Amino acid sequence: MTSPGSDLSAHIQRGLNDLRDLVALQSVSAQGRMLSETADAVQLLLEAEGFRVTMHPGQVAPVLVAEAGEGPFTLLIYNHYDVQPEDPADLWESPPFELTERGDRLYGRGASDDKGEFVSRLAGLRALRERHGGALPLKVKWLLEGEEEVGSPSLEGFVQEHAAELKADGVWWEFGSITPEGRPVLYAGLKGIVCVELRCRVAASDLHSSTGAVVDNPLYRLARAVASLRDEDGTVTIPGFHDDIRPESPADLDAIAALPGDGEALMDGYGVTRRLGAPQDFHHRMNFKPVVNVNGFHGGYGGQGSKTVLPAEGMVKLDFRLVPDQDPAKVVRLLRAHLDAQGMDDIEIVELESHQHPSRSDLSSPFVQTAARVAQQVHGHAPLLHPSSGGSGPMHPFMQHVGAPVVAMGIGNPTGRVHAPNENILRRDFEKGVEFAVEFMDALARG
Repeated sequence: MTSPGSDLSAHIQRGLNDLRDLVALQSVSAQGRMLSETADAVQLLLEAEGFRVTMHPGQVAPVLVAEAGEGPFTLLIYNHYDVQPEDPADLWESPPFELTERGDRLYGRGASDDKGEFVSRLAGLRALRERHGGALPLKVKWLLEGEEEVGSPSLEGFVQEHAAELKADGVWWEFGSITPEGRPVLYAGLKGIVCVELRCRVAASDLHSSTGAVVDNPLYRLARAVASLRDEDGTVTIPGFHDDIRPESPADLDAIAALPGDGEALMDGYGVTRRLGAPQDFHHRMNFKPVVNVNGFHGGYGGQGSKTVLPAEGMVKLDFRLVPDQDPAKVVRLLRAHLDAQGMDDIEIVELESHQHPSRSDLSSPFVQTAARVAQQVHGHAPLLHPSSGGSGPMHPFMQHVGAPVVAMGIGNPTGRVHAPNENILRRDFEKGVEFAVEFMDALARG
């Protein structure tokens, strides 16, 4: 097994240089910033390693498909090159689009999600080619998109249309994490997601608050709507919401039982003061419990002091995190029926971006088991194998149309501040990520 010494150090440093260049490209898909420039930069990086790269137009940003190597195993790697907005910018301790090293961490938007993941794998591929005299001992296909942070609106149709081109024996997903103790965390699935706005308007313009005696308040109606969606334990209370959920398999339950702790790294890292559920149920809830989240509540006056106003309108942003086999479109229909039944048919529902279906691979798949075995070899610790991440992404189209098992293993950390100010990775995790890429692809090539 390779150790991150002299034979990998040059590849690691080159990967960090690549990361610095990519972080500097402000590829914010929500705002359409520098997406084509970043796609061009990614294409050049892949072509320099012998990949045949095709760029396809997407609804928001180009989709790149690359292929190189030959061998009995075909690996499809999925990454994305777009990032979240840097807001609020004043909370960053260093410029968000400048890779900055402080202590043992590297900070910058995309350092973890997902440019750091991409370049760590590319650095590992370079080292693998060097090990094999310049040749790749397996076929590697790479799909990179620039729309993941806005719901991947182009991806499902693209994967369906190009399923034959993307045919593979296994899919290496875009992310993963490592615990503070150095234990690798692997995921074999993702929750689904559907994001909506609830909108309510009661007048053509704001009114004096004295009219609250005779005019209803849109923020009250929205608060009542939100309060009707879940109970104090966080369980969704919409009728029919839980009807289609796939039962957990015995392997799923065994994997959950083997996971240590009760989420203390998350709770301590973010200073959480109120948690849901019993501590011993943490992993079961994160993997298997569907939830509704209130992302933002907007309307009326929020400035300094008071303003005695009755707002004309208000809006709430929600997301639902779903588990197999819940259908995002059906969830929206159930939400509509629930609000109507509560006498809130005046509240408008607007679905935002593109929804994602939930997905989950078979934990006994040789592909998943190879990833777990190599992770243990590289990190020196038994991996934590989760049936599903609590997060979401466009994994379902790959499982449905490509028909290959999927596993996520990467370089993130519990306090990596992904999607928040001061996003970061640990240098040691990047180095281990490069090493894992070498050994994982080599193990797949050997069979």
